[in-house]
Amino acid sequence: MLRTVFASIEATVDKATTVVFSVAVAEGVAPRRELLEFRVGDELVTAQEVLDSHGTRLHTFDVPAGTLAVRYEAELEGRAAPALVEPMDLIRYLRPSRYCESDTLLPTAVAEFHGLHGRDLLEAVSSWVGSELSYVPGSSAPTDGAVQTLLLRQGVCRDYAHLVIALLRALDVPARLASVYAPGLSPMDFHAVAEAYIDGAWQVVDATTLAPRQSLVRIATGRDASDTAFLTNNGGFLRLDRLEVGAVVDELPTDDVRDLVQLG
Repeated sequence: MLRTVFASIEATVDKATTVVFSVAVAEGVAPRRELLEFRVGDELVTAQEVLDSHGTRLHTFDVPAGTLAVRYEAELEGRAAPALVEPMDLIRYLRPSRYCESDTLLPTAVAEFHGLHGRDLLEAVSSWVGSELSYVPGSSAPTDGAVQTLLLRQGVCRDYAHLVIALLRALDVPARLASVYAPGLSPMDFHAVAEAYIDGAWQVVDATTLAPRQSLVRIATGRDASDTAFLTNNGGFLRLDRLEVGAVVDELPTDDVRDLVQLG
């Protein structure tokens, strides 16, 4: 499998701020070719790389008032090794979090999925969320969590993932969010999926079914979108002017939601 991914971002900063980008593929994916370039005005800037949990590569630097541009490209051959499972993961990813209010959704989860376990539970939750929600770009606010998503019955990929995660955690299945590059996704953008700990490994759950899970490329991993945003800033106001994301694979695989798939 040969996958090529890229991201191009342009922004305007009104006063000095510190930015943190999460656009590079996660550690362990091992691109055979990679380019990451930051420009402030016409000048190239060197960013500090910081490793977050699960090999997430964060790039941070200070930006004065003016324009900011980011260019990322990577070419990957083959698949990454399965994600490691740390003892703390099985505690952290059972807890409610900012966007995944599993404690509030416990009655809903029990009512809808009582008696289901393992692969059957993943299939049921994915299908239920996919049928209960409508994918509507721009329909959700950045602060919406799983409860609000269920009330509105619509959202985008992160909203689908948050609801899946919250329902699984409510049923004592560790679950987390991964931001990914997604060959086959339309419209193309950064994508978000859930991962559930089943049969001793992290299995991908994507209730949107908008891209085959076998070709996804991990960028960041965490409790929810608060841990996996492609850009955060502290200080001045930053206006996002342009975002372009691309991801292609030499042969797009066929996905069956009943299969267990791990990010690679």
